[in-house]
Amino acid sequence: MRTGRHVACSLHAHLVFVTKYRRGIFDDAMLKRSEEIMREVCGSFEVELREFNGEADHVHLLVHYPPKIALSKPINSLKGVSSRYLRAEYTGRIDRIGMGPVFWSRSYFAESCGGAPLTVIRQYIEQQERPLSRAGQSSPEMHFLPG
Repeated sequence: MRTGRHVACSLHAHLVFVTKYRRGIFDDAMLKRSEEIMREVCGSFEVELREFNGEADHVHLLVHYPPKIALSKPINSLKGVSSRYLRAEYTGRIDRIGMGPVFWSRSYFAESCGGAPLTVIRQYIEQQERPLSRAGQSSPEMHFLPG
């Protein structure tokens, strides 16, 4: 849970980045380096990388982020910075696989997660006890002036 002066929130997202042409480039060492790079990038956005793992052609991240940032901003940096570092550090391997000048696919997957399932939240909201209008008191309506 993150708290601020006027907010309490818990925002999590599951992110998946796929290599260009789904080329199987990653091994354990390269995934470890990717995680290090992505942790640094997340830190610069006040985003916490809670989980990281991957397979030969993609990576999964679970991030906890503040409400003040648009999720697309750290995603663009995660992909851009990691691409630059990985291409510089693993040039021979990347060239042999024939990925060209681009490391990641242009697309990505992002899903909000955490908290109660939508059905539970919907049911909770439906079950709120709405107050009845009190006799003799005006209801809070909007009054518009002509004109």
